[in-house]
Amino acid sequence: MSVLLPNMAEFDTIYELDEEEERSDSEEHLVRYCPEPVVIRGAGHITVFGLSNKFDSEFPSVLTGKVAPEEFKTSMGRVNGCLKKSLPVNVKWLLCGCLCCCCTAACSLWPVICLNRRTRRSIQKLLEWENNRLYHKLGLYWKLSKRKCESSNMVEYVILIEFLPKYPIFRPD
Repeated sequence: MSVLLPNMAEFDTIYELDEEEERSDSEEHLVRYCPEPVVIRGAGHITVFGLSNKFDSEFPSVLTGKVAPEEFKTSMGRVNGCLKKSLPVNVKWLLCGCLCCCCTAACSLWPVICLNRRTRRSIQKLLEWENNRLYHKLGLYWKLSKRKCESSNMVEYVILIEFLPKYPIFRPD
C-alpha cells in the first residue's frame, strides 16, 4: 500500500480567487433564491399622469406567511387614503389646465404636474415609514415604481413589494 503525500511547497500555497468571480457567484446565489417582487397595480377608474386613484387592496397569496392580511390591508388603506385626499384636487386642476391650455401655451398644466409629483412623494414617504415600522423586519421592501403597461405604450405607477435577502452581500469598498 502506497500513500501519496503532497509536495510540501504546494501545501502552504494560498491561491487568491478573482474578486469579480467570487462576487458574481455570491450575487448569483442570492438572486436565485429571492422570489420575484409582488406587483400591486392601480385599480381605480381615474388615472392622472400614470398614478391611479387607488391601488388593489386584495391580499396576494405570495405574501402568505410573510405578512398578516390585516397589516397588508392597513398599509394599502393608508396609501389609498393618501390618494383619495390628493387626486380629486389633481383632477380639478387637470380639467382647468386642459381648458386653458391653448391660451397659456400649456403652462396651465404645471400645477397638475407639481401636485402629481407631490402626491408621489407623499406616497413614497408613507411607504418608507411603513418599511421602517414593519416591513424591513419581515424581510420585505415596499416602493412606488414606474412600469410600462402591458397593453399599451403608457406608463403607470405600481407598488412593488420586494423580498430582501436574509444575508446582505458584503462588498469591501
